[in-house]
Amino acid sequence: MEPLRNIKAVTFDVGGTLIDPWPSVGHVYAEIATRHGLRDLDPAKLNRQFALAWRSKTSFDYSRGAWAEMVAKTFSHCVEPGAQVPFFDELYERFAQPDAWRIFDDVLPTVELLSEGGLELGLISNWDERLRPLLQRLKLDSYFRVIIISHEIGFHKPSPVIFHEAARKFTCPASSVLHVGDGEMEDVQGARRAGLQSVLLNRSGSAACSGVLPTLAALAALLG
Repeated sequence: MEPLRNIKAVTFDVGGTLIDPWPSVGHVYAEIATRHGLRDLDPAKLNRQFALAWRSKTSFDYSRGAWAEMVAKTFSHCVEPGAQVPFFDELYERFAQPDAWRIFDDVLPTVELLSEGGLELGLISNWDERLRPLLQRLKLDSYFRVIIISHEIGFHKPSPVIFHEAARKFTCPASSVLHVGDGEMEDVQGARRAGLQSVLLNRSGSAACSGVLPTLAALAALLG
């Protein structure tokens, strides 16, 4: 990738970019469901069920109700159709805890390097009321001067509103802000339509194509 020029600030997506469920969504779901009497749950199968439900979502607003529907779809092979999973509240609270998440190994070295280089840093995330306290518990919040969460402003990516709100809080124009995330539509296209620069992060190992970062560690070189 050609180095980017005139970047004064960098914003990051959170889920899949900075942090990821640990050991996985399926493992956490299986752990709690087992405590509530379900047996022989396979975390890998729950991961596949969750991925299928996530890909098929429409008009997902990241509210508690939307997550309840997502969990019900994931456990559709275990609960009655249309019924809410009885242990949803416990699941919801579990993902508010730091030990349900891992920070990717390349995150802290990258944000520290960028900060030392004089760049302003921020977060733009589609998330609910759990994110800000979670960032504090993970000790990530102090690295970012600007934190924009969809739950707090009423718009979620790829809406230009959420990107404009972030850009407004920096001391540079939107065209000098680079957004980094793992969603082609939500992060890359959304940021560009709002006037920011953007780059896609693909941690899956299939990111050899031009214009895609395989890790955040490659970001420093991209910024020259």
